[in-house]
Amino acid sequence: MTNADHVAAGGDPPEQLVRYEVRDSGVAVLTLNRPERMNAWGGGLAGAFYRCIDRAEVDPGVRVVVLTGAGRAFCAGADMGDLDGISSAGPSAGDADVSQLVGERHPYFLTEVRKPIIAAINGACAGIGLTHALMCDVRFAAAGAKFTTAFSRRGLIAEYGISWILPRVVGWGAALDLLLSGRTFYAEEAAELGMVKEVVAPDELMARALAYADEMARHCAPSALAVIKRQVYRDALRNVHDTSVRAETLMHESMQRPDFIEGITAFFEKRQPDFPPLDREKEDAS
Repeated sequence: MTNADHVAAGGDPPEQLVRYEVRDSGVAVLTLNRPERMNAWGGGLAGAFYRCIDRAEVDPGVRVVVLTGAGRAFCAGADMGDLDGISSAGPSAGDADVSQLVGERHPYFLTEVRKPIIAAINGACAGIGLTHALMCDVRFAAAGAKFTTAFSRRGLIAEYGISWILPRVVGWGAALDLLLSGRTFYAEEAAELGMVKEVVAPDELMARALAYADEMARHCAPSALAVIKRQVYRDALRNVHDTSVRAETLMHESMQRPDFIEGITAFFEKRQPDFPPLDREKEDAS
């Protein structure tokens, strides 16, 4: 691995809340790093996370992002200490109190990042941690990892977009089961539901997720990844006619890019393609 460094939250706290490193393949690895709190969402974690995602987004050397957690949890939900503070405020708790806990961005912002985000769920994944994992594009999980929505058992509602993404990932009936019951389920059931792509032994999780991400980074055109990702999430809000018409336009645009010529040439020459990094101005214009 190269270009390894760390990013901490504002105010320079003693712990480094999110670790950030970029592999030679162009895969950025982000590690939530509050293991003593099971990577609970709070204590400045949100701000550090946003800065790491933004850094990966603008770096032309980064093509794919892998998100995981340090220790025995991916993210065990909201920091209960922060929740207790909001609860004790009673009716006086306002939007500012909630945004301080959740952060300045709702989890769906991950679907708007142009680069694929792969979640390597190494352990407990609950509440807002599960919401963030679902907003990633592909998920791998360690065998035995525990999942729960938890909201109904805390007197809360389906938060910050999970009621939109969960039915799309696992289906209507399964989503209602998981949201209404708030029950705990394991990685193996998550795989059966289609929530995670694969379940692997805990000590093999990162190797498998990184191998998947490395292959994507090496063989897939960044421009194609960005457009396909945007298509999938935006088309979820369109009807099939509009989706097909829009896809035809995007297909014509893709055929004008040098990526298309390189992809076809590499295929016939039986070699790895040499795709250029994303051109931000052209990508934003499309």
